[in-house]
Amino acid sequence: MEKSTIPKQRMCQQWKYCVSSMIEDSSKRRGTMAEKRQLFMEMRAQNFDVIRLSTYRTACKLRFVQKRCHLHLVDIWNMIEAFRDNGLNTLDHNTEINVSRLETIISSIYYQLNKRLPSTHQIGVDQSISLLLNFMIAAYDSEGYGKLTVFSVKAILATMCGGKILDKLRYIFSQVSDSNGLMVYGKFDQFLREVLKLPTTVFEGPSFGYTEHSVRTCFPPQRKIMLNMFLDIIMADPPPQCLVWLPLMHRLAHVENVFHPVECSFCRCESMMGFRYRCQQCHNYQLCQNCFWRGHANGPHSNQHQMKEHSSWKSPAKKISHAISKSLGCVPSRELPHPVFPEHPEKPLDLAHIVPARPLSNMNDAMATRISSGAPTPTKRLQNSMDTASRLTDEHTLIADYVARLRNGTRVLDSPSRLDEEHRLIARYAARLAAEAGNSPRPPTELSFNFDANKQQRQLIAELESKNREILQEIQRLRLEHEQASQPTPEKAQQNPTLLAELRLLRS
Repeated sequence: MEKSTIPKQRMCQQWKYCVSSMIEDSSKRRGTMAEKRQLFMEMRAQNFDVIRLSTYRTACKLRFVQKRCHLHLVDIWNMIEAFRDNGLNTLDHNTEINVSRLETIISSIYYQLNKRLPSTHQIGVDQSISLLLNFMIAAYDSEGYGKLTVFSVKAILATMCGGKILDKLRYIFSQVSDSNGLMVYGKFDQFLREVLKLPTTVFEGPSFGYTEHSVRTCFPPQRKIMLNMFLDIIMADPPPQCLVWLPLMHRLAHVENVFHPVECSFCRCESMMGFRYRCQQCHNYQLCQNCFWRGHANGPHSNQHQMKEHSSWKSPAKKISHAISKSLGCVPSRELPHPVFPEHPEKPLDLAHIVPARPLSNMNDAMATRISSGAPTPTKRLQNSMDTASRLTDEHTLIADYVARLRNGTRVLDSPSRLDEEHRLIARYAARLAAEAGNSPRPPTELSFNFDANKQQRQLIAELESKNREILQEIQRLRLEHEQASQPTPEKAQQNPTLLAELRLLRS
């Protein structure tokens, strides 16, 4: 009886464990679905679907996702650093990674972001991780396999992060080109297949979904595409139709805080933020971006009229000066859309033959040889030079103090201790010269090396001694003139300009 009840108890325990795990998995799925719905519900609350143009509608939705996930605070260089820290640069593009590793990658991105941000601008890391993770799963794992490819992760994060579009396109080209700097059409087709899932995720798939002819609409077939041509085509005006939302998303980021002190002709708003649209047919008819995107029009204006988009405001004075400068040829007629980059990628440096095989041991052996032979080591030579420099500094300080007292003192020239102080200074010079001359003989190699330096020092000392004798003679002459003159008064000093001139010359 006891033997038959034991298996039943085990079966009951296993059944309870299965039921609890199923309940836990279902609760996790419900939480994940709720987090997925949270981002899209917030996006729908922005009422982007009323925008009549699909290009602006797609760019606005993706810009909202970017800001809501705080990806606009992470540039492409931070993304590349995160890819390297997590080892994605060593993996093949088709390698699959599971959701837990993807969560680790996203966590490292946001934790590093919070380290760069000031304490007053910290973001909610857990919520940002949850939102971005669920958005990536909704975009690239709609079937629920729980795995994403390395190329998918790189494509979505490089496209949705902040930074300059030029840097992002350069990184994307490095992922779709070969070692010779030529674009591989198959890799670019794979990139379009991945990146065009972003508009599909925000319900804009009918306008910007992937098709088999997407590559042909971007680049002519059977043509060698290198970096500069790739940038020219993607950043052209207009860009390829399937990627027209990508540069517009960057322009939206640049004009979000641009102020236009102009009244909208439809809503009568006295100022505009963002884009400003000016009709090319109606005189002084301008619309804010909300009215233009929604197709509002009044008066003689029609939605069929051609509108010019402005991303900045220029005063009439600036417009006139710009027109004059352009007519005079001071402003170039056409600016390059981007700098010209080298077509061939730079080869990595080979450092195998630069560092010696045993640098530390050889250095220690050489140092030991010099110590055993009695030769001064570099440390000793440095210490000797520092001691010499400090002695010279002390002597120069004493001389400067003595000259300052000669300038400022009224009776210093008559002081009986003046000659004693001059004798002490000259004695210090003589002692230093004797100490340098009485040093121990150096090895022949160091004698030949220091010969020129000693010669220059002797010449400098001779010049200094000659100047010192001239200064002493001048001081003696001034002392005699001072003794011959009576007590100095301001009137007599003004009546003797020669003495004042000589004093100024001595000071200089």
